[in-house]
Amino acid sequence: MQLSFVASPIAILSSFDTRLVKLEKSILPLYNSTQVLTRRANNIESALLKIDEVASNQEGIAAEEALILRGPQPGQFNEYKDVLEKLNASIAFKSLDRDLRDTARLVETGAKKLTQLYTKLVAEGSSGAPPNGPEFVLSQFPASLKPGLIPLITFLRTLPLPPTHPSHPAAPGIQSTLKEAQKGYADMRGTWGKKCLEIYGRRVVDRAETLDGVVAGREFGDWVENLLTIAEEEYDLLTELAPLSSQSILTSTYSALLSPLISLFSSTLSSLSALIKRSLHKYTFLALAAYASLSASQTRWDELMCKRAGRKDNELKDGLHSIRAACLRSFPEFLADIRMAALGKTGELSTGLADFTNSTAQYVERLPEVKDAVAAALLTLGDGNWKMGEGVQVGKGPKTSEADEQTIIEHYMFDVINTVLASLQTLARTNKRPAFGSVFLLNNVSYLRTRLLVQPSTDIAALLSKPSQDILNSNFRTAKAGYFDSNFSPLMQTLQEDKDKSKSATKEKLTRFFDLLEEVAERHRIARVLQDDQDGRETVAEEVVKLVVPSLQRFTQRNTGKEFSKSKHFAQNV
Repeated sequence: MQLSFVASPIAILSSFDTRLVKLEKSILPLYNSTQVLTRRANNIESALLKIDEVASNQEGIAAEEALILRGPQPGQFNEYKDVLEKLNASIAFKSLDRDLRDTARLVETGAKKLTQLYTKLVAEGSSGAPPNGPEFVLSQFPASLKPGLIPLITFLRTLPLPPTHPSHPAAPGIQSTLKEAQKGYADMRGTWGKKCLEIYGRRVVDRAETLDGVVAGREFGDWVENLLTIAEEEYDLLTELAPLSSQSILTSTYSALLSPLISLFSSTLSSLSALIKRSLHKYTFLALAAYASLSASQTRWDELMCKRAGRKDNELKDGLHSIRAACLRSFPEFLADIRMAALGKTGELSTGLADFTNSTAQYVERLPEVKDAVAAALLTLGDGNWKMGEGVQVGKGPKTSEADEQTIIEHYMFDVINTVLASLQTLARTNKRPAFGSVFLLNNVSYLRTRLLVQPSTDIAALLSKPSQDILNSNFRTAKAGYFDSNFSPLMQTLQEDKDKSKSATKEKLTRFFDLLEEVAERHRIARVLQDDQDGRETVAEEVVKLVVPSLQRFTQRNTGKEFSKSKHFAQNV
C-alpha cells in the first residue's frame, strides 16, 4: 500500500509531461503559422506607411513645382525664397528622392521668375514722363519700389553661380539669366537718363542762336554738369541694385549704361560746334565760354565717364579739341576782320562810329568773363601767332619762350587795339574830304578810349598793359590835333599878318574868315563831334574858343581905326 502511494505521483507527472509534449507538437505548426502572419502584417503595415510617405512627398514636390512655375506672387516672396533655398540645399546634400537634373531645372526656373520680377520693377522705375520744367531737376529712382527690390536683389546675389558653386548644375544658367537682366538694367537706366536730359540739350542748342554767347556757353557747361550728376547717381544706384555685384561686371554694366548719355553728349556738342563754325565771328564768345565750361568739367568726366567705366575713349576731351580749334581760329580771324574793314572803302564816309569800333569795344569788354579760356587758347596758339605772320611785335618788350597767362592776354590786347587804330587811320586818310575824315577819326578814337580806359564797364584795366594804354592816349591826342588842324587851320591862316595892309585887303581877310567860319559851322551841323560824349564836346568847344577868339582879337587890335563897321558882313558876324 505504501509503494503504490509513492509511485502514483511520479506516474502522474510523467503522464503530464507526455501530454505537454504531445500538446506542443500539436500547437507548434499553428505557432509557426502565426509568426509568419505577424511578420507579413508588419511588412504590409510598413509598406503602407512607405506608400503614404512617398505619396506625401510627391504631393509636396508637385506643390513646390507649381509654386516655382507660377512665379513669386504678391506677399509670397519669402515662401518662394524658402522653396528655392530648400531645392538648392537638396542639390548640395542630395537629400531628395528626385532626379538631380529636374531639381536643377526647377531652381533655374525659379531664378528666371525672380529675375523677371526684378526687371519688371526696374522698368517701372525707369518709365513715364521725365521732368521738363525750365530748370533741370534730377529724377531719382522711386523710393516706393525699393522695399520690394532690395530683398529680391539680396536673395538674387545668393543664388549659385559658377565662381561660387562650380558643381551646381543650375549655376551656368542662373549666371546667364542674371547677366541678361543686368544688361537690361543698363539699357533701361541709360535710356531713362538720356530721356531726362535730351530736352534740355535741345534747349541749350536752340537758345545758343539768340542768347548772349557767354551765357549760352555757360548753359552748355551746366548741362554737361547735369549729365555728370546723372552718371554719378546711376553708378551709386547700380552698386545698390545690381544682381551681379562683382567689380568687373559692375564696370561693364556701368559702361553700357553710359552709352546713351555719351551719345547724347556727342550729338549736342556736334550741334553746338556746327553753329559756331557757321559763323565764328558771331559765336566767338559762345565758343570761349563753352571751352571754359568743358575744361572745368574735365576732371569729373575723367573719373565718372572713363575711370569708373573702364573706358579709354574720352568724348569730352575730343570735344575740347574741337571747340579749342574754333577758339584758336577766332583770334587771327578777328584781327583780319578789322583789317579788312579798312580795305576797299574810298570816297566819303560817315563821321559816326564804324561798326568794327563798336564791336571791338564790346569784344574787349567781354574778355574778362572768359579770361581763363582766352589765356589757355592763346598759350596754345603761341604768343604773336594771332597776327598771322605780320611781323615783329610792337611795344611789348622781348618775346619770351613761355609767356604767362596775364602777359599773353596783354600782348593780344595790344595787337587788337593797334589794329583797330590803324584801320581807323586808314579810313580817315582815304576820305575825300579830310575835315570830315578828321571828325570820323576823333569820334572813333575817343569812343574807344572812353569805353576801354576812361569809363570801362568791366574790369578791362587788368588786361590792358601800359603800352596799350599809352597807344590809346597817344592816338586820341593825335586825332584831336588832326581835327583842329583840318577844321580850324584854314580859318586861322586868314587872320595872319600880310604885307598888304590896305583897308581892302584887311576887309577881304575878314570876309574870308567869316566865310570859312560859316563853312566850319555848317560842317559841324552835318558832322557831329563827340555826339555821345557831352563832357568831351564841351572840352573841345572850349579849346576851339581858346584857339579862335584870341586870334580874332589880335587881328582886330592890329587893324584898329579902320572902318570895318561899314562892312555889312562884318557887322553881322562880329
